[in-house]
Amino acid sequence: MYLSPLGRLVAIAIGLLMAITIHEFSHALVAYRLGDPTAKRMGRLSLNPLVHLDPLGTLMMVITALTGIGIGWGKPTPVSPWNLRPGRRLGMGLVAAGGPISNVLLALALAVVVRVLFVLPLAVPAAVVSALGIIIGLNVGLAAFNLLPLPMLDGFHILMGIISGIRARWAYDLSYQLERVEPHGPMILLVLILLPRVLRVDILGLLITPIYDVLSRLVGLVLSV
Repeated sequence: MYLSPLGRLVAIAIGLLMAITIHEFSHALVAYRLGDPTAKRMGRLSLNPLVHLDPLGTLMMVITALTGIGIGWGKPTPVSPWNLRPGRRLGMGLVAAGGPISNVLLALALAVVVRVLFVLPLAVPAAVVSALGIIIGLNVGLAAFNLLPLPMLDGFHILMGIISGIRARWAYDLSYQLERVEPHGPMILLVLILLPRVLRVDILGLLITPIYDVLSRLVGLVLSV
């Protein structure tokens, strides 16, 4: 049988812990490898979920996971950009990329597990496969959400890292303008989250769906092998 409502909640809880923990741990690991020990000194280079959970971000992931794609965030990983060996902007871009990449890799690894379960001559309960599917979906959702090029999200820092490597006047001007917008990231994100309630226009959904679809197809390739 498939998951009961309680079983679904348990799968979501496990998926949240796995997705957020590996995401923030990967930020800390990449930063440490690039020369910044800040996260390690603050106990964030750890696979202990409790040091990475952000109350609001976790609550949002629970709510959105129950209604569709699970999107949210963990407690921001402390990074001192000036310690990063590739430079401030490029270094932050690489650190930011570590989070979503880790979620995609975890989703792919779990997809391999699901595929193996289908191939092996074992009577695997459908509930187990359903739970793994939920955990895969949460990781894909967290990766897709964080890849949005919005201030406060990983995609913004990845974009800034890419722009920093372009030696052109327009790139410098664009970087300057984006830096001015960056402090308003939380407000921009809040407006995008609340907009569907007010104007029935889900801009956030329109932005995240294409990314989610691409990542889902990537995972689907593993399941179809």
